Amino acid sequence: MIKIPRVKSKDLLSVTDFSKEEIISIFELSKKLKDELKQGKINSYLKGKTLGMIFEKTSTRTRVSFEVAMFQLGGYALFLSRDDIQLGRGETVADTAKVLSRYLDGIMIRCYAHATAIELAQNSTIPVINGLTDMFHPCQALADFFTIYESNRNFKNVKLAFVGDGNNVAQSLMLTAAMLGVDFALACPKGYYPKKEVVELAFSIASKSGSVITLTSDIALAVENATHLYTDVWVSMGQEKEASRRKKDFAKYKITRKILDKCSPECKVMHCLPAHRGEEITDDVIDSPQSIVLDQAENRMHVQKAILCTLMK
Repeated sequence: MIKIPRVKSKDLLSVTDFSKEEIISIFELSKKLKDELKQGKINSYLKGKTLGMIFEKTSTRTRVSFEVAMFQLGGYALFLSRDDIQLGRGETVADTAKVLSRYLDGIMIRCYAHATAIELAQNSTIPVINGLTDMFHPCQALADFFTIYESNRNFKNVKLAFVGDGNNVAQSLMLTAAMLGVDFALACPKGYYPKKEVVELAFSIASKSGSVITLTSDIALAVENATHLYTDVWVSMGQEKEASRRKKDFAKYKITRKILDKCSPECKVMHCLPAHRGEEITDDVIDSPQSIVLDQAENRMHVQKAILCTLMK
């Protein structure tokens, strides 16, 4: 029988809800659950449990990975689009949280405002998992670092360079890197850096863990000695009106073979998907033997299974 980690937090709204030790325990559980699945072993760690999945924003990977994860754990996942519930359309977030707490064993929410996820968690008696907000994407960041961990078994001499928007994914990666003692560099145009409060928190954590955090507009500086090169789309969902300006501002921040060649020789290529091929990354890079993009996508499910077991068991 697999040992389920114990964590202090009821919810996962940001990676900082977990300690470094708790994150490593979740990585170990993710590895065991992944191995069990590959061996064809059936488990039912969440038998009889129901996860409500609230989607203000559509997603391929988040819905499928959470839904299949609950099925494989013996539980049930209930899809709730913004058209299915009254959240934000007359019923308060607090009332929705209190009612859903009477029916469900856990909630995953993918929404625009991070404040919505916080209010939902504060008024729920059941665990709330952040499936993406405008501030953070903790499940993605944990899956990304698990992808590195399962290959290296530690984070020694790892440097993650992120080239692109200082968005929710970048902010979660930066915080996770700081917690795990991983060096992290972000290269983006001026005006697109992560939020000040997140940067200050990352530097505070890094001062204790030994992680080196670099924020710059200089791509060459960011990718120097990088063991992992990461990017994301330039225009996220909800930013369509800014698309023209953003594409112009980020034009020099495309991941190409020339930039990859400036990293460490065995540097791995990462992307949280969906990718806009030819825009933030070229085909010859994302399809190269150095790409671990599909491993990241697969590991979303394995890590989320570990998170679900940890918070809902």
